Amino acid sequence: MLDAILCPEWESRYYSFDARWAPGEELASMRNGSGDVYSIVFSAAGAFIRGFDHESPMSPFASGRNRVWPGVVDSVPGVFADYLAEPAFSVEGILEATVCLWRQTEDDRWHVGVIDFPAGADPDGALGLFGVLMDGSPEAYRRFAEEYYEQAIDSDAVAQVYQLRPLTEELLHRLNRDVSLADLEEDVTAIAYPSGALPPA
Repeated sequence: MLDAILCPEWESRYYSFDARWAPGEELASMRNGSGDVYSIVFSAAGAFIRGFDHESPMSPFASGRNRVWPGVVDSVPGVFADYLAEPAFSVEGILEATVCLWRQTEDDRWHVGVIDFPAGADPDGALGLFGVLMDGSPEAYRRFAEEYYEQAIDSDAVAQVYQLRPLTEELLHRLNRDVSLADLEEDVTAIAYPSGALPPA
């Protein structure tokens, strides 16, 4: 929701969320404009995450390998198999993935494959891709947004959106003076920001 406010043009957003990506499925995604992406699919089966760091030595396209690094997706459960062949996650039929995690509904933890990692502090790019998400704090997002959007961001306004407070014109204008509630109606619906997000007219 914060990215929708800061960047009304969907094509230019860093983070996106589609509560109706497919029947019974929601999709959180990131794309940094330089080739790095991630997708998180939520479904009745659980959650499936794939991330792609285009500079990682584990890239399917590094050294002309043209296949996902051994172990990254080899043990993904069958309930998530369709995502390995999802065209939106692939280039010319090759899954864009240097990191993959999954968690079925009944699981008590996240799972990853058995991988022989190359040398490096972040060989699959996971720390870089998911740093803001793993931190989970409004302050982490604010720091990211100030750097990415190259503008000062109101920390209290960010915290209010994190708290799922109703979106008011005043709150929006503290984040982006050029956006209105009317501009965001479709985004609020697509993102499924909590009901009551838009105050009565």
